[in-house]
Amino acid sequence: MASPTDPLGIFDSGVGGLTVVARILEELPAEDVVYFGDTARVPYGIKSPKVIREFSAEITSFLEAHKVKAVVVACNTASSVALEDLRRRYELPLIGVVEAGARQALSVTRTRRIAVIGTSSTVASRAYPRAVERLDPRARTLSRACPLFVPLVEDSIFEGPVAEEAVRHYLGDIVEAGVDTLLLGCTHYPFLAPVIGKVLGSGVTIVDAAEGTAVELRGLLEERNLLNPNLGQGRRRFYFSDRTEAFQRLARRIIPDFMDDMHLVDVESENFRRP
Repeated sequence: MASPTDPLGIFDSGVGGLTVVARILEELPAEDVVYFGDTARVPYGIKSPKVIREFSAEITSFLEAHKVKAVVVACNTASSVALEDLRRRYELPLIGVVEAGARQALSVTRTRRIAVIGTSSTVASRAYPRAVERLDPRARTLSRACPLFVPLVEDSIFEGPVAEEAVRHYLGDIVEAGVDTLLLGCTHYPFLAPVIGKVLGSGVTIVDAAEGTAVELRGLLEERNLLNPNLGQGRRRFYFSDRTEAFQRLARRIIPDFMDDMHLVDVESENFRRP
């Protein structure tokens, strides 16, 4: 039986999920958090659905072993491909970022024309278009895979001519399609939001699903009487499957003191690879 004082589990394919952690900590500062970033196996977006489901199950089992009361699948690719499989396999409450992002995009669009950008796997899953059209059948979506964006962000290249050229390559014709809202379907993409905004112009509103996810998580915890009653800041533990200078640099931009409780995990070990 889960307790309100149990931690929240959050995972992503890499460092980008810390943007969701940061928003959740703003919304729910008293909550303890256990975060797992699979930095040894990033990016997920170019992997097969079978592999994404396997990795997601391994990580969920890892978080379950830490006695978490709920799991946030902060990775858009895993949310799109693996979330329903995880819900069948685990009794833990699980929420993803897809429906929260879709709901947030619909709240700001004026024309109901929404572009969704994400990894190849996220786009191929059609999870975002289905979520948008389920919430508002009159809405129309345009999806675009942007596979170079995650490697750029992981290398801290989110401004300058290289980043701008990549954005123009993938999104140069988005405005001509008549969209007024762009949904960032990957936790890494908010780092590129300034250059995306520069390329697309002020007529397109950029939406990040992290805020909506934090609000939905609060609702879930309230509904199940699992909100942590403690005052003050909760404890935060960060687990990663690899450590590089590039990812540490990026993580510090999001959560400056994340290394105060950071641990490395060997995802090749037999104990880890047993969901």
